[in-house]
Amino acid sequence: MARKASLSGFPEWLPNERLVELHILDTLRRTFELHGFGNIETRAVETVGQLLRKGEIDKEVYGLSRLQGEDAERPGADPHGLALHFDLTVPFARYVVENAGHLAFPFRRYQIQKVWRGERPQDGRFREFTQADIDVVGDGELPFRYDVELALVIAEALAALPIGDFKVRVNNRKLAEGFYLGLGLQDTAGVLRSIDKLDKIGPAKVAALLRDELGATEDQAAAALALAAIRTEDTSFVERVRSLGVSHPLLEQGLDELAQVVAAAAERAPGRVVADLSIARGLDYYTGTVYETVLVGHEQLGSICSGGRYESLATKGNRTFPGVGLSIGVSRLVSRLLAEGTAVATRDVPTAVLVTLADDRSWSAAQDVAGLLRGRGIAVEVAAKAEKFGKQIKYADRRGIPFVWFTAPDGSHEVKDIRSGEQVSADPASWAPPAEDLVPRVVAGS
Repeated sequence: MARKASLSGFPEWLPNERLVELHILDTLRRTFELHGFGNIETRAVETVGQLLRKGEIDKEVYGLSRLQGEDAERPGADPHGLALHFDLTVPFARYVVENAGHLAFPFRRYQIQKVWRGERPQDGRFREFTQADIDVVGDGELPFRYDVELALVIAEALAALPIGDFKVRVNNRKLAEGFYLGLGLQDTAGVLRSIDKLDKIGPAKVAALLRDELGATEDQAAAALALAAIRTEDTSFVERVRSLGVSHPLLEQGLDELAQVVAAAAERAPGRVVADLSIARGLDYYTGTVYETVLVGHEQLGSICSGGRYESLATKGNRTFPGVGLSIGVSRLVSRLLAEGTAVATRDVPTAVLVTLADDRSWSAAQDVAGLLRGRGIAVEVAAKAEKFGKQIKYADRRGIPFVWFTAPDGSHEVKDIRSGEQVSADPASWAPPAEDLVPRVVAGS
């Protein structure tokens, strides 16, 4: 299990825990690149005005200033001040606008970086954490088919991780907003914000919010909750929505779009993607498809991967850059895997071999052996001191190094597997450890 960070909300992994995180990052990177997503990295800071222009999250943004000088006198709300980015989508929108002349659209990007968010630390929630994002952005228009594709890509990426069963829950804001408008509820954003609290406060309190704050009648609140209760793994949700007796053109468009996503997922990733009409997403810039992902059996952890469709997050004059994207909370995933012991590294260090020293004069020859092994991709350390072989072997054991190399006075070599005790002759120009010992692997925990 991960040790508790000394500064709350800022996790620091031990080496073997970091190996689990690196395995997740490498797997995600490999999957994204197999689907043609190119990597970018944006700066850690944005202007306050840029960060706050979509959604009310000012209480979560970390302002940035010098300890001395005029920056320190600026109030945190200064739109020209600097702040650490709280997600990767808003910086990405700025990046697209500034580099539009150099990008080929539709632009497919993935981005893996740290982000900072000033919320109360708790299980799976940190102030500093790593996100892994994928987005596809168009110039002026973006075919809806990308909404379908991203659901499939993320299902494939998550299925390759040692996280157990998961569900990508999908909804469409057009469906929800059209339904509310058909009911006669005009403040659709307010209804969405209330529905988004279902998992936290329950249907009774959400119904009270709809009545007391948005002026909904008992019947309107009941219908909104009935919509949110619909969950299916196929397109049967369409008829269930229509059976509620509400009609609106926007509702029909949303039903059609969501049906396309769910139908493709049912064929290509059966059981992974479900229509869940309670999903709303709190940020204001989503306009169509919205996604949230939960670990089955660990739903209380919240969403580990979320995102959606946005039509105008990125704009440049009359030019718009619509897009669709998803973000994986890597740190949240890692913390849960470590806490549950469901994923562990097979050893604590990359080193596969420790080359021993018979005496202090053998250090140079030991480096030659290490060089031959490293030249063939085998991670090697050379002992620091010519202690008794027993002590050198104990050092390797403490480090988790599986093999120890010995060179005899006559120039012959032997290698010992300290786990089994087997010791055999070896040639540094050709010997290699078994494939499963070449690098640390991440496997399911006991």
